[in-house]
Amino acid sequence: MASVKDFSVEEKLVNLYRLQRVDSSIDEIEILRGELPMEVKDLEDEVQGLVNRQVRIEEEINGITEFIETKKASIKESEALLAKYESQSENVKNNREFEAINKELEMQGLEIKLAEKHIRDANEDLGEKIKALDAAKKTIASKDGVLTHKKSELEKIIADTEIEEKELRTKSDEARAHIDDRLIYSYDRIRNSYHNGLAVVTVERDACGGCFNSIPPQRQSEIRLHKKIIVCENCGRILVESDVANAPEKTKK
Repeated sequence: MASVKDFSVEEKLVNLYRLQRVDSSIDEIEILRGELPMEVKDLEDEVQGLVNRQVRIEEEINGITEFIETKKASIKESEALLAKYESQSENVKNNREFEAINKELEMQGLEIKLAEKHIRDANEDLGEKIKALDAAKKTIASKDGVLTHKKSELEKIIADTEIEEKELRTKSDEARAHIDDRLIYSYDRIRNSYHNGLAVVTVERDACGGCFNSIPPQRQSEIRLHKKIIVCENCGRILVESDVANAPEKTKK
């Protein structure tokens, strides 16, 4: 096979256009997939975030539940002390003992009321957390359903196009091997400049096949001569005539 440098301008143009057709076919597959890969990734991240939130809510619910149980135990302790002090109050011997016991009774009564208030407040908070947990679970279930559907859709597209894409990428690599690095650099730079990925276009009805601006007759004559690589003066794409576009690949021996 001839080295890259041995190819004529016409052969370079043929190889460039061949590469463009292959890369455009790969683009079509990627367009078919569309935004699905990104949508799947975003949904996976969103679901993971919701799951993390659910875990935090569950931890908060456990913390509130433990707090309530602690306050209930505190009430039982205070009730036991109340019973003890009430029993002792029946056997007081003087005012000092009576006042001391009354203070303890009053203190334990306040402790019970305070604990009961804490429990009421905690139960209200617990109710809100349970509602938030139910909402989180429903949202996760909904998002999981969408994620499963999107994944299935993406997997089907990948399965349908995997072999074809692999073959095309092999052809793209083979085509690039027949083009010198300088041209490949220019090709990739132009290709990456446009959303449709067109770097090499044909002349159609006296106009650039990329931007559709008119090409002067003299410029068209130069394109037909195949003496040099010519780009569109408006969009910078590489221009080829239809004969080059339809020509079979040629190599020198």
